[in-house]
Amino acid sequence: MMSEWSEIAQHIAEITGQPFTLKSVDRVGGGCINDAVVLVGGERSWFVKFNHRSRLDMFEAEADGLSELRATGAVRGPEVIDCGVMNGQAYIDLERLDLEATSRKTEQQFGAQLADLHRNTQEQFGWFRDNTIGMTPQHNPLENDWIEFFRKHRLGFQVDLAISNGYGAEITQLAGRLARRLPDLFVAYKPEASLLHGDLWGGNWGSVDGEPVIFDPAVYYGDRETDIAMTMVFGGFGKSFYEAYEASWPLAPGHERRIKLYQLYHILNHLNLFGRSYLGRAVSLLRELT
Repeated sequence: MMSEWSEIAQHIAEITGQPFTLKSVDRVGGGCINDAVVLVGGERSWFVKFNHRSRLDMFEAEADGLSELRATGAVRGPEVIDCGVMNGQAYIDLERLDLEATSRKTEQQFGAQLADLHRNTQEQFGWFRDNTIGMTPQHNPLENDWIEFFRKHRLGFQVDLAISNGYGAEITQLAGRLARRLPDLFVAYKPEASLLHGDLWGGNWGSVDGEPVIFDPAVYYGDRETDIAMTMVFGGFGKSFYEAYEASWPLAPGHERRIKLYQLYHILNHLNLFGRSYLGRAVSLLRELT
C-alpha cells in the first residue's frame, strides 16, 4: 500500500518545499462520503481523502472553500496542499488536524469567531462556483435577491430531487405553498450575503490545541442564519456557543421561523441522500412553515 501513496508523498514535498519521507499509511474514517488515509512522515502528517475520479470537481470546490474560509483569518481551518487524480481516484491533501474534545471555552471562542466570519460579505448571494452538500450538487449562481436564490437553488432544487426520488405525494403540495409564502418570513429582514461554512453540523468543527477549527465546508455567500440553523439540526453546540455569537452579532427578530426554513433544506438533503427515515421530519417542518 505504501507504494500507492509514494507519488502523493513526493508531490507534497514538492509543493511544501519540505522533505517528506513516507513512513506509514494509516486508514482512517473519511465520513459517509469519502475514504481517507493519514500519510505519516517524520514530524508532519497529512490527511488525504479520496473517491472516484469523477469526484475531482467536488474536491476542487472543497479546496476553494477551505482556502476562502482560511483567508478571512476568522476561524482556523486545515491547510490545503493539493487535489488531483492518482491511480484512477480523485484525492485532496489536507493538513492533518489532531482533534481534541471541545470545551465551554472553545465553544465561546467559536461563537464569536463564526460571527466574525459572517462579517465577510459580498454584494450578491451565491459563489463563483458550484459545489456539493454531502454528495448532492449545490448550485451557487450569483443572484441579487436572497428569497429568489433560496427558493430556486436551495428549497426548489431539493424538493424537485425529492419528487424524483418518489416523495412527491407527501411534499409537493406543502412545498408549493411554502415557496409562495417565503416573502412572509422576510417582511422586516433583509439578509446580507455573508460568507458561510454551509454545512456546519457538530461533526464539522472541533478543537486543536484549544483553538476552534472548521472543515468539510459547503461554502457560499448567503444569510448568516443558515449556518446557525445547521448547528441546531443534529446538536453538538452548547449554550455558550450561541450566547457568544449573539453577544458579537445578535440575530434579527423572526429568526426562529427562518431557522426552521433553513433546517428544512438540510433535512430534505438528508432525505435525498439517506432515504425515508428523514421524511417525517421534512413533512413536519413543511407543515410548521405553512
